[in-house]
Amino acid sequence: MRVLAAMSGGVDSAVAAARAVEAGHDVVGVHLALSAKPGTLRTGSRGCCTVEDAHDARRVADLLNIPFYVWDFAERFTEDVVEDFVAEYAAGRTPNPCLKCNERIKFEALLDKAIALGFDAVCTGHYARLALVDGKPELRRSADLAKDQSYVLASLTADQLARAMFPLGDSVKADVRVEATERGLAVAEKPDSYDICFIPDGDTRKFLTAKLGARPGHLVDDETGAVLGVHAGVHGFTVGQRHGLGIDTPAPDGKPRYVLSLEPVNGNVRVGSADRLAVSEIVASRPIWPSGTPLAGTVDCVAQVRAHGGTSDAQASLVDGQLLVRPTGDLRGVAPGQAVVLYRPDPAGDVVLGSGMISATR
Repeated sequence: MRVLAAMSGGVDSAVAAARAVEAGHDVVGVHLALSAKPGTLRTGSRGCCTVEDAHDARRVADLLNIPFYVWDFAERFTEDVVEDFVAEYAAGRTPNPCLKCNERIKFEALLDKAIALGFDAVCTGHYARLALVDGKPELRRSADLAKDQSYVLASLTADQLARAMFPLGDSVKADVRVEATERGLAVAEKPDSYDICFIPDGDTRKFLTAKLGARPGHLVDDETGAVLGVHAGVHGFTVGQRHGLGIDTPAPDGKPRYVLSLEPVNGNVRVGSADRLAVSEIVASRPIWPSGTPLAGTVDCVAQVRAHGGTSDAQASLVDGQLLVRPTGDLRGVAPGQAVVLYRPDPAGDVVLGSGMISATR
């Protein structure tokens, strides 16, 4: 097959590309330039998509003896990921930019261009497993659960997954680094990037304030309606947040307060006790079925509402084009704007059934 290997400059995409070459595919490497003004150097695990990353990707491609290109996707990334991120926070929601980047950049813009150029598939360094079952793609959790990225890939369609390759799905990260060393890849010990790539200093509140300005509002006790303090904008908070609320007076029972909901129209941030974070129903819009098969009736599943953690046994159904998910376990702090991903509740519990964007909770 003709395979386009997306090479970020990190160890995972480097080993994925190497495995694609070793499997006998006709591989071309591509690095996506996502910033109009990329930094020149990373600082440890801070940031990505820098000039240094592009150079690292090129050196790997040279070692693998494959063609290599840099494609400028900065304008598309700014519009579809960065501006969406800011708009979602301004609307009182908590987006996942990695999910949006996978959906709109790596498996829409990149895959579309790859197909137009005659490639059969796009290869990435994601930790997830992919198989064909009865002619349909089946997206599953990675063998390395600590690195599993099936959650942020669950917004991909069956057509997109049919042209995707995840060579690292059956591997654990420690083995990938050892393999990179054995292959002589200079990125073998390069730190992973943990922060949002376009906020390299990790200060999301500062970034959003610079974009949106101050939007003062009140911190309100959800039970009594009492005003407990003021804040500079709902974009500085997310549902389930405990620290950094700026409330001087303790709760009457002495227990911590948490953000329960955000009201961007009037600027209120409603806070209360942990037990008021419990969720009995999740409503999610824009459902996507990675296998191409929608839910039929009410199904038992495992629901995940955050990229890391936030899982519960649940029942899910498709009603009027929306997902209704009813957790049967203790699920708290579910933030609108995040994805809910449904997994099949078999002993392995690793097959993705579908996903949707959380619009409301009850």
